[in-house]
Amino acid sequence: MVPMEDFVTLTDENGNDVEFEFLDYVKYKNEEYVVLLPVENEDEDGEVIILEVHPLDEENEEYLSIEDTNTLNKVFEIFK
Repeated sequence: MVPMEDFVTLTDENGNDVEFEFLDYVKYKNEEYVVLLPVENEDEDGEVIILEVHPLDEENEEYLSIEDTNTLNKVFEIFK
């Protein structure tokens, strides 16, 4: 599912809300990924965050870290 807004707020592992700018939605090997830019870290070389989209039900989803470096690099190449 593509976010309807340009910004999304996610909760990190410490329970803190973190705002991101939504940059892109990428499909790779039948999986879906989002590319996000942290809003508070705009001064830090524009590093993006890529997360795998995991549907929970028809209306909700969660974003998961990508463990496989090759997948992460391929998704980033598609994004570029």
